[in-house]
Amino acid sequence: MSPILRKKGMVRITYKGLHDQHILLAKKTSLVLPNGGYVIPRLDQHSAGISSALYKEFDKDGDDLIESDGKLAMLGQFMALVLIVDAYGLLLSKLLLQWGKREEIVNLHEVTEDPRINSGQNHEEFDFDRRVISPNLSSCHDSYAVPGEMMVNCCPPRPESEEHVIDFVLPPPSTLRVRRPAHLVDDEYIAKLKKAVKIMKSLPYTDPRNWMRQANMHCLYCTGSYNQKYSNSIEVDIHKTWYFFPWHRMMIYFHEKIIGSLIGDEDFALPFWQWDAPEGMSMPSMYWEGALVDTERNPLHISPNSIGDLNYQMTESNLSREELVSSNLAFMYNQMVSGATTSELFMGCPFKVGEAGECLGRGTIEAAPHNTMHSWVGKHANRYNENMGVFYSAARDPTFYAHHANIDRLWEVWRKMANYKKDIVDPDWLNAYFYFHNEKSQLVRVSIHQILNITDMGYRYQDVDLPWLNAKPKPSMSPKIARNRLKMNMKNFSTRADQKLSNVLQLVTEKSSCFEPTGRTLHTNVRVRVYRPRKSRTKQEIEAEEEVLVVYGIDVKKDMYVKFDVYVNVVFSGSERTSDINLGPESREFAGTYVSLQHGVRKIMNEGDTMIKRKRKTNFNLGISELLKDLEADEDDSILVTLVPRNGSGVNTTVDGVRIDYLPRYTQ
Repeated sequence: MSPILRKKGMVRITYKGLHDQHILLAKKTSLVLPNGGYVIPRLDQHSAGISSALYKEFDKDGDDLIESDGKLAMLGQFMALVLIVDAYGLLLSKLLLQWGKREEIVNLHEVTEDPRINSGQNHEEFDFDRRVISPNLSSCHDSYAVPGEMMVNCCPPRPESEEHVIDFVLPPPSTLRVRRPAHLVDDEYIAKLKKAVKIMKSLPYTDPRNWMRQANMHCLYCTGSYNQKYSNSIEVDIHKTWYFFPWHRMMIYFHEKIIGSLIGDEDFALPFWQWDAPEGMSMPSMYWEGALVDTERNPLHISPNSIGDLNYQMTESNLSREELVSSNLAFMYNQMVSGATTSELFMGCPFKVGEAGECLGRGTIEAAPHNTMHSWVGKHANRYNENMGVFYSAARDPTFYAHHANIDRLWEVWRKMANYKKDIVDPDWLNAYFYFHNEKSQLVRVSIHQILNITDMGYRYQDVDLPWLNAKPKPSMSPKIARNRLKMNMKNFSTRADQKLSNVLQLVTEKSSCFEPTGRTLHTNVRVRVYRPRKSRTKQEIEAEEEVLVVYGIDVKKDMYVKFDVYVNVVFSGSERTSDINLGPESREFAGTYVSLQHGVRKIMNEGDTMIKRKRKTNFNLGISELLKDLEADEDDSILVTLVPRNGSGVNTTVDGVRIDYLPRYTQ
């Protein structure tokens, strides 16, 4: 189906005449185009070569140059090639725009083809000068793999700013490459993948297809090696933001194309590690030997008897195999269904250019099982849980690519479940761009809007069952019984807001649920009463907005590994002084888990080449509308939220508070 020009669409105009080539921007209404779209042309103030006098004449009545009835009046005698694109940057049509003296009517002519369009060559004249997230390739520098303790340099041997850049062009239509579950591929396929990895490891480091160079692409973008193009004192961050899914899609796409080229098989597709289904939860046996081995793995998990723990706590689970599978499926339901009802909850927070645009907030899948499975694979005997357990080294392990292929598949599953009505439409996200080397070792600039349709990219995923769709968690006890028990629990604790920290459960009943100015350290459980701004919401309100529990101002000491679980209206068992809550994801009271790997970002080079350190706090968002309904708490004035640190990691963590917000469920 042909795309339709949206009201938010833009028109790129490259005109030739008295002033060579410049760019006109066009937005929204008034010139009626043959396909029914509308545009208002305006001069791009950043276009070089336009005289100030000419610009003033164009702009003296504002920058709208429109006459009524769909007629366009302009100055001078020009011809222009008009590229009409929608909000996603998709080319809708090409027109030749002609006009003569002032007040003359524009003539529009279809242009059958222009050799500069879709040629795959660098054509800066068609780019908007929009301030979006992109890396400053000349700014690559050392960064912290572990803040304050270990520096790494992942920069390429030759600055990428010195390389010729081409723009990404979607491949021509062909037979789709099919990504299959790693546990189902045959010996011939495994031999091909091993051959490719062996070749990549044998290439010189100066070759961007080299295995370590490929791994360092992840290091570059996840430890802050690049600063932003438009804000050179702030790093590009692909984790904890809405760039997590698209950036990793780009990375494994180019990795896959390189593999196919090296083994002479253009139809080769990466496997995906299907840890969200019982039959795929163990580490695939193909990674146990030969070129696919990584010695820096947890040896306890290299076995068909070892089930990946999607809610991993850096200790071995005492659950039976069947119990762990059930827990994993319930966890996936929470992360993909009930907790992922909005684009921000699933994708992560909107990170934009400059300090004002900064945010840190993971989506459901990035927090876990993405982070938890990284930790599960990493070698605990290593100080920082290398390789998979820390971002600077994660992509050195071949399982990284199968792990992220599954992450990419789940993104597609989520989009289809929402009928694409939750896709992000913000142009700051759609037009953000990054750089990768292709199978020809060429440096390619690729924008997010170009990689949203995987069919257009030339691949698809083998259809598999989604057993977690039917694994909805259930309350651990009757909500009515729980309500009475909670009232009894509350009587056994002080309600003083200034209660000192101790080894017993902390209770805060402030209406603001705010622990500032110093925050609360999670060296033991913290329970807080959170008041709901809107109770008894109508069906229409619930359908329009998700109720979101926000644990805000999370500060992780030295960016260490941290994990804490969040519960709503959970009833304690045993002694009232105990800090143990062992309910897992299969219990409806479990709202989600916060997991932070050793990230590494925070050493940046500013414009004066001075190394500075920066630290930002994180928010953790949890969709709770369905959870509240299941716990029969959807009409209550308040809820009891309990934060439970795991494996002693809470001593490195402080939290500023807990609140409830509301997010729109749909973007379009």
